[in-house]
Amino acid sequence: MARARISDAVGLSALAAATAGSGAPSAASSPSGAEVSRETLATAVRYSLQLLAERAKGNTVEVRVPPFAAVQCIEGPGHTRGTPPNVVEMDAATWLALVTGSLDWVSGVEAGRIHASGQRADLRGYVPLAGLRQ
Repeated sequence: MARARISDAVGLSALAAATAGSGAPSAASSPSGAEVSRETLATAVRYSLQLLAERAKGNTVEVRVPPFAAVQCIEGPGHTRGTPPNVVEMDAATWLALVTGSLDWVSGVEAGRIHASGQRADLRGYVPLAGLRQ
């Protein structure tokens, strides 16, 4: 069963709280030092992944942000069973920095913060997500 859609108001509010300051959150606190609840962080991640899936429709690449969520996106050859051939995985702080523009794709991959496997596992051109820049 599909997860209920997160409204823009709720998602943007969570994203703002999780990325307050520089837009590069940690799992426990925002850059300003304020505590960010796990629920707020989870909502921010799920909302931004939801936007990615809506804007980059398809099922060629699976984007994972454990333990919060994973989505399939980007048009092309899909898969139906087992581990997908194109996977992008990172932690919540890296994901939110990437979608808000405070981290670029190449820097994240080179620093080992983004793990991408497969020929099509590249989100350049999809991130940062328009409208989420801090």
